[in-house]
Amino acid sequence: MKVGIVRFPGSNCDEDAWLAIVEQLREQAVMLWHKDHDLQGSDVIILPGGFAYGDYLRAGAIARFSPIMREVAAHAERGGIVIGICNGFQVACEAHLLPGALLRNNGGYRSMPVTIRVERTDTPMTSAAPKGACLTMPIAHGEGRFTASEDDLDRMEDAGQVIFRYVDAAGEATASANPNGSMRNVAGVCNAGRNVVGLMPHPERAMEPLLRSSDGRVLFESLLATVNA
Repeated sequence: MKVGIVRFPGSNCDEDAWLAIVEQLREQAVMLWHKDHDLQGSDVIILPGGFAYGDYLRAGAIARFSPIMREVAAHAERGGIVIGICNGFQVACEAHLLPGALLRNNGGYRSMPVTIRVERTDTPMTSAAPKGACLTMPIAHGEGRFTASEDDLDRMEDAGQVIFRYVDAAGEATASANPNGSMRNVAGVCNAGRNVVGLMPHPERAMEPLLRSSDGRVLFESLLATVNA
């Protein structure tokens, strides 16, 4: 598996993603500058966390116009895998690769561990995880409140596009477990084709016990299993 990690001005989790792929999975990774037009043969594209272009205007609003995003969109259109993590999720929504929008949190910036429940196992990032598995990993964002119309959310639920949900220690999607006010406790979604995935928590920061959780590993192992299938 070869993973291309897009580096925007202001990205700060690109190295974390690289370490997750190269040091933990022992797979190939390359950094892709935002002005590039070449994905360098990458099987998977990761839009990493950070503050692309300083999150001016709106998180991800400027990054969506980066030259590399034309290639990322074409890759997704061909069925290629694209993963947006935190700011990358925001970029993917702004680029209309994913449904919905990510608005300012209820309660301001949040940096803390959260628990998410795996709702679907038929996506590139969940194929190795048991359905209903509860995974702990950190969040660090100010604009992570997933929002869509009720009709759109109903359609997404019916199509199985909600793939992660914030839950409490008992695995229940309660209001107190929701760190940012996301509608229906949504923590991550996929597109209709199931090849583009976005989530606000950081699995790349939960790859080994030293980081207080290795629960993120199964999501990256899912990518590897999907590519090698």
